[in-house]
Amino acid sequence: MDVFHVIDQKGNKLPNGELTQHIEQTLGSRVCSLWSLRRSVGVQAAAEHTTIELTGRDRPGLLSEVFAVLVDLKCNVGAAEVWTHNSRMASVVYITDEATGSPIDDPDRLSKIKQLLRYVLKGNRDKRCANTAVSAGATHTERRLHQMMYADRDYEWYDTDGASMSPGQKPLVTVENCADKCYTVVSLRCRDRTKLLFDVVCTLTDMQYVVFHATVVAEGPEAYQTFRWMPN
Repeated sequence: MDVFHVIDQKGNKLPNGELTQHIEQTLGSRVCSLWSLRRSVGVQAAAEHTTIELTGRDRPGLLSEVFAVLVDLKCNVGAAEVWTHNSRMASVVYITDEATGSPIDDPDRLSKIKQLLRYVLKGNRDKRCANTAVSAGATHTERRLHQMMYADRDYEWYDTDGASMSPGQKPLVTVENCADKCYTVVSLRCRDRTKLLFDVVCTLTDMQYVVFHATVVAEGPEAYQTFRWMPN
């Protein structure tokens, strides 16, 4: 929920009446429109938007800075999805030209957008690489975010002091090949977190394996997952 305290140009409280009703109706219809776009943004055609992919160190206010740069460059942000994990951030942003509402395809303009966003992502604390990219064609946003975070090696544990994960926190993975049944069993025990199951299935899929059965148990802070899969 977003709450905005609004005053008129003279600094006075808005009177109840036609103006407040107009604000409610206008914002209400706009929110419904944006929510529909947010729910359908899993797959977006390149003909409708230009897709910007961002990875870098997460920090407070980062997304606001990214959007401010895009607005300054006359870009309209249609929708965005963001994942954060282990102080790293991955985002897929769909933009159009502010004046025409069309995708941006000018190479020089796209190069400038990428360069300025890379400066924002880099900041002055990112010891690792900050990346920006422009993608073409349809993309499944959640799947793409998983791939971006994996490529950024977000699974490596880093706290604010750069210390690595302790041995007791490391995931335990076992692989058992059942040749007589023509499938392989993978068992995973690790700290539970949001989207853990999604990440595991995406990783196996990217490795060209088909998961046909899985068992998932979450007890307290730990998760136990068992998968049966075979080569694609």
